[in-house]
Amino acid sequence: MTYATKAIYKLLLTDYVKVSKVSVEDMLFDEQDINASMDKIEVIDFHQTVEVEGIRFWCYTAGHVLGAAMFMVDIAGVRVLYTGDYSREEDRHLRAAETPQFSPDICIIESTYGVQHHQPRNIREKRFTEAIHTALSRGGRVLIPAFALGRAQELLLILDEYWANHPELQNIPIYYASPLAKRCLSVYETYTLSMNDRIRNAKSNPFIFKYISPLKSIENFKDVGPSVVMASPGGLQSGLSRQLFDMWCSDKRNACVIPGYVVEGTLAKTIINEPKEVTLMNGLAAPLNMSVHYISFSAHADSVQTSAFLEELRPPNIILVHGEAHEMGRLKEKLMTQFRDRNTKILTPKNCQSVEMYFNSQKMAKAIGRLAERTPEVGEKVSGLLVKKGFSYQIMASEDLHVFSQLSTANVTQRITIPYTTGFMVIKHRLRQIYESVESSVDEESGVPTLQVHDRVTVRQDTDKHVSLHWMSDPISDMVSDSIVALILNINREVPKVVIESEDIKTEEENGKKTEKVIHALLVSLFGDVKPGENGKLVISVDGNVAQLDKQSGDVESENEGLKERVKTAFRRIQSAVKPISLSAS
Repeated sequence: MTYATKAIYKLLLTDYVKVSKVSVEDMLFDEQDINASMDKIEVIDFHQTVEVEGIRFWCYTAGHVLGAAMFMVDIAGVRVLYTGDYSREEDRHLRAAETPQFSPDICIIESTYGVQHHQPRNIREKRFTEAIHTALSRGGRVLIPAFALGRAQELLLILDEYWANHPELQNIPIYYASPLAKRCLSVYETYTLSMNDRIRNAKSNPFIFKYISPLKSIENFKDVGPSVVMASPGGLQSGLSRQLFDMWCSDKRNACVIPGYVVEGTLAKTIINEPKEVTLMNGLAAPLNMSVHYISFSAHADSVQTSAFLEELRPPNIILVHGEAHEMGRLKEKLMTQFRDRNTKILTPKNCQSVEMYFNSQKMAKAIGRLAERTPEVGEKVSGLLVKKGFSYQIMASEDLHVFSQLSTANVTQRITIPYTTGFMVIKHRLRQIYESVESSVDEESGVPTLQVHDRVTVRQDTDKHVSLHWMSDPISDMVSDSIVALILNINREVPKVVIESEDIKTEEENGKKTEKVIHALLVSLFGDVKPGENGKLVISVDGNVAQLDKQSGDVESENEGLKERVKTAFRRIQSAVKPISLSAS
């Protein structure tokens, strides 16, 4: 949450606990829970990006109350804007809600006022001050039921300025009867830099009022002569605002100005329709003679603001929340008409109803570090380590791993000792039949003979009874070492056949002849008629078509293009199968 919200958070919840001790036996939480929660709150500045397990989010000014924020959440490239309560109208102390610089994929937006329109602000302020001035002029009292946070501070600014401009009213007291509102004022005095230019550029703190005083309780109130009292709660369901209403409702000189959103089922909603009678808290009926004015200063967006805001954002998916079902339905119909040509999806889920949406997002890896120093050619392969962090992917050289991530590289040297009593040269011979590069050498320290297989695995003859394998662990080297272990164990099983080294080891010439025989046999199995030709070539005949194969170069001559390609492809694959394995590409 924002810094201002955290400052107000404890005041609001502590007030809830205070009220609950009177009216609720089993409270949801107590003061200890509130204090414990304060340490778990992480604050965020407007436009500051925070990332948690790959989910990125940041916030914008919402314009509803001090500290209110709209949050943009980015999950794997899908952006969701949650407006919460917001207002697009700048008032006397708050900035209007910002417009994000890019469109979200989903916009979850409030629909409190449905299709209703707010009057222009200057007209509402004029109606508000005129209703109060008129009631005071006839000797009446004015009750303004308001919530302790948000609208209360805005209306106090209006009243204090109006009194300053009307000397004839300055002997009439204005009270705000809400201990919570008084405590919240100290927060407002602290966070003036989070407000609009009018407050930030003021010569003095505008929340230190000249003509307004706090009122602790009704026992401290001297009800003599005209006065203006702003009291909570805004719905007139209980508390000081209800006590004053019961005292004043029957006097036609008095007035009640309802300045904000009213909920169905509350007394404030009932008296807007000006019934002849109302029921007091003591259960008795009383005539409603006081004048009732509904002048909304609610900091919720109306239909015009919502339509304009969505027109700027143009999200493909809109979810309407925070509104009565009927008003939400009417607003949905209006928006469907507004966006009928854009294939916009608009939902109005009920409370606790889940909404599922599916998005296809492309996975893109960003090359960083050494791999980003040179732009690869079109079609060129980029080789590196693929690192996933949250929902983002990066490709980097192994040497850069510790620079751009919390990971690091390490080398694992492996060694295995195998019982072996046959001649060491038998291993060399068998390895050369499998691998292209097998180099003989002598260990500098111990002087024992060694074999280096593709510079990856070293085979050492430690004693007459043991050989050992040494290699730096990686997928390819591990595979090569596994094959060498299998080869040595297989030689051990063939000990009776391998009695004299010289009898088992064949010359390179003999190996070459054997390879030629294998190639010839495989070609016969594929094409049938294969005979020796001139200059060492092979003549292959298939269905009356003849092809000549050069065994040295692999070139094929034939008038039939189909047969030519078949022989060339088959010979290349046979050569690849019979020759020793090359690891150079790896």
